[in-house]
Amino acid sequence: MEHMNKKLKILLSGGGTGGHIFPAVAIAQEIQKRFPDAEFLFIGANGKMEMEKVPQAGFKIEGLNIAGFDRGNLLKNIGLPFKIISSLMKAKKIIKDFKPDFAVGTGGFASGPALYIAAKMGIPTFIQEQNSLPGKTNVFNAKKAKAIFTAYPDMEKLFYGTKTYFLGNPIRQNIITDLIDKDLAKEKLGLDKNKLTILSVGGSLGSRTLNNGWKENLDKLKEKDYQLIWQTGRTDFREISENQILKTNKQIQIKEFISDMALAYSAADVIVSRAGAIAISELAVAKKPVLLVPFPFAAEDHQTKNAMTLVEKNAGRMVKDSEMKDKFWNTLSEICENENLRKDMSDNLEFFAKPKAAEDIVDEIFKVIKR
Repeated sequence: MEHMNKKLKILLSGGGTGGHIFPAVAIAQEIQKRFPDAEFLFIGANGKMEMEKVPQAGFKIEGLNIAGFDRGNLLKNIGLPFKIISSLMKAKKIIKDFKPDFAVGTGGFASGPALYIAAKMGIPTFIQEQNSLPGKTNVFNAKKAKAIFTAYPDMEKLFYGTKTYFLGNPIRQNIITDLIDKDLAKEKLGLDKNKLTILSVGGSLGSRTLNNGWKENLDKLKEKDYQLIWQTGRTDFREISENQILKTNKQIQIKEFISDMALAYSAADVIVSRAGAIAISELAVAKKPVLLVPFPFAAEDHQTKNAMTLVEKNAGRMVKDSEMKDKFWNTLSEICENENLRKDMSDNLEFFAKPKAAEDIVDEIFKVIKR
């Protein structure tokens, strides 16, 4: 490989949401492990989360002034062609100056122009797609890519004519290494190891839908004698934690945020969660029966499609946001009351569990680069 005498340079792009940023950072970290003196440059969208998160992870980032198509306000789109052209020009300048050996895109606004220009300049490009229905940016750039790494099987048909590899989403390393025995985890959390325990996670901000679902069913929870680890998120935490009934109930643990996710996953018999791509990839590694309540306003309704992929393999159950009132408790009960079903669901999650995703992705990239 002619790179041996010169420093390896890698361009990465992805963002808008944590779901796009995290995989890009994880891939960069995996390459850095193997090539400590490699140089990395990220391209993001100004004003978006990546401009803060990527430097926090210790990588350089340049921002493009690009905004996505605004479905709600057509007038806002008037400036879009200009933004796209200026973004393409800026991306071209950044890439020309940096001269990367290859580029990796994970979706989101900025990766559109960044990967498009890189491919046009003859730089090998790779795409990592987190969802079961690919985002528009990744589909647009797929034809020119050397390979596409997916977190769901059978995606060749969606990325027509490009090599796809079902390798999973990179997830936090400590989730993989820190999972422990269920009884031990319950004890560590001060819970009764003989009682069925449900973990409810609604993402970092929490989920109003899930919170309301629990509020409406507190009596039933008490009646069944189930334990609940309830991550409320920031928005509803104060109101829920001040509820008198909940204050006296030792079997319900209310947390604004769960820092030790591996411990919470370990303690759970059943998990209730939103259906973001990275959350599902973590749940698959934890192998706990899961009830998914997709966030209905995710781009292109990704979450519902992610959830459906698990439901089809009997690796999860799903209740739509709009059906919470009618179906939440009944669907949850089906899982809680049927140990065989829980075992089947855990076994079927094995198919989606990809604890070595980042390593496998980087292996494949270097196979192509060495050719």
